[in-house]
Amino acid sequence: MTISQAVANVCTVSGMTNNRQLTPNNSIENKEICLLGTDCVIKSQVSLAAYTSYRVGGPAQWCVAPRNIEGLQASIQYAKTHELQVTILGAGSNLLVSDCGIPGLVIVTRHLRHTHFDPETGQLTVAAGDPIPALAWEAAERGWEGLEWAVGIPGTIGGAVVMNAGAHSSCIADILVSAQVLLPDGTLETLSREQLNYTYRTSLLQGSDRIVTQATFQLQPGADPAQVLAATKQHKQHRLNTQPYHLPSCGSVFRNPKPYAAGWLIEQTGLKGYQIGKAQVAQRHANFIVNCGGASAWDIFHLIRHVQHQVQERWSIVLEPEVKMIGEFQTAC
Repeated sequence: MTISQAVANVCTVSGMTNNRQLTPNNSIENKEICLLGTDCVIKSQVSLAAYTSYRVGGPAQWCVAPRNIEGLQASIQYAKTHELQVTILGAGSNLLVSDCGIPGLVIVTRHLRHTHFDPETGQLTVAAGDPIPALAWEAAERGWEGLEWAVGIPGTIGGAVVMNAGAHSSCIADILVSAQVLLPDGTLETLSREQLNYTYRTSLLQGSDRIVTQATFQLQPGADPAQVLAATKQHKQHRLNTQPYHLPSCGSVFRNPKPYAAGWLIEQTGLKGYQIGKAQVAQRHANFIVNCGGASAWDIFHLIRHVQHQVQERWSIVLEPEVKMIGEFQTAC
């Protein structure tokens, strides 16, 4: 079993449809596999377009959306038993899935949700599937400072912890206390911020076989909720004014090659508005590639490569994608 990123005993795993045992070697069209002892149902040939903010992507060979740790553990155990590649998908907001789809088992973690605000310590513990904007608003309403900058990040906590998401000169590493991760053997481990080796938009977890299940953040309670809400609204409005959130996108496509901003380099190269198929370099912000309606993953992928080539030709700078690309893009599906 391999895992692509992005406690209790594992439940007994069995595939059952119409009282007939199923395995990944059987025909998988329109099949369902119930994981006994859990409420998890693994489904076959699930379109991933609805699970990504780009609204593109082919089918998952198998897909499951656990709602608790036990279900997640059982799903991982099933993949291990049947030697399936595992892909973890949260909000799908920093992801480009191939039109060919993804082999193996896709585990959607967006339903892993719980929050706990501890007023004595000022710490917020939250599950991997909780959406970041909702947390920012809830913290602001309580008068807790520290998440105002995150209100415009359209992702979940799990992905944000893995990639060290950030905005407005702040990032996850600034407030993280610890992250709980699920290991391939089904056990849980808690890692401190220092153990995660955070740098710009990356961490030790990227490319690893550990899955974030929850995280704890240090915030500052006790502020005037009206003031925190005002600051949060200001950050949200800035994002709406400067970034094209009216069209499907993955957010920023490229990391900023300091001291430059990727968007500035792309704009100065004359690529604003450039289009391949229905994928376009956004007019409002050149570090966004948007789906104008009916774009394919192939359109977006080849536009990313075109932008990289043009910027390198003009500036001798190689733009590194921030968006994670999964699946086959080199050949037709």
